[in-house]
Amino acid sequence: MNTWKLTIEYEGTRYRGWQEQKNARTIAGEIKRAAREALGCPFELGGAGRTDAGVHALAQAAHLRAEARCSPRELKISLNDRLPADINILAVESCRQRFDARRDAMGRSYLYQISTRRTALGKHFVWWIKDRLNVVAMERASRSLIGRHDFALLSERDEDERSTIVVVDRIEIGLEDDLLLIRIAASHFLWKMVRRIVGALVEIGRGRLTPEQFAGLLNEKRPSAASAEMIASHTAPPSGLFLHQVLYEGDVLAPFGAAVPVQGGTQDRADSTAQPRG
Repeated sequence: MNTWKLTIEYEGTRYRGWQEQKNARTIAGEIKRAAREALGCPFELGGAGRTDAGVHALAQAAHLRAEARCSPRELKISLNDRLPADINILAVESCRQRFDARRDAMGRSYLYQISTRRTALGKHFVWWIKDRLNVVAMERASRSLIGRHDFALLSERDEDERSTIVVVDRIEIGLEDDLLLIRIAASHFLWKMVRRIVGALVEIGRGRLTPEQFAGLLNEKRPSAASAEMIASHTAPPSGLFLHQVLYEGDVLAPFGAAVPVQGGTQDRADSTAQPRG
């Protein structure tokens, strides 16, 4: 039995997420189809995490296990020859037989892109917000997320999740050309967690929610229905979200920067002490 680690990039616009589903086109479904043709034998595919419909990945990780014998280079070429253009295998590595992409992961990071201008070329990769955002307030509010918290209010209920406790290691907010970037690194992520966090931070940037109110919502022992409805109503769209990195033992977080740049526009910069990047 051979096991390979796959590193995968994809544009999620046309897909119903990572996880294979009946009567829906998914990332895992496309990779499984390619693997069936390439390997010609039974196999097991498992991803490090499930991205939602419309969400992208810069470096999703997965394991592929099969009796087939081929080099990592041969497998990479064979899979890519059979995959659509919006899914690409970046790397294939031989690894120990019982490597599990999800269970062996030490952490994950997601990147969200907010565009400060209307963009024709980047619309599938951003959330365009017309309002002037107070990024200083957003940065201040984001600090309350660091550490171990119950993110039930900032996620969608998922029957597969046993707990809604997540350890957030790092949050970064920065400007790069015509983008406001938000990156979150954590032990793991819950369904819609990043999109709920970004949506709430944008409401803070708009002045409709204060950092203190946000911290209070996060620390509510028994969140009210009104609080849950308010947070859910401001869920950020999937278009701006990227699975940025899956971290394993010995890995370090990749540099912070745009996934798909948006530049060349003219607009009023948001109020911010964050340093522009790029």
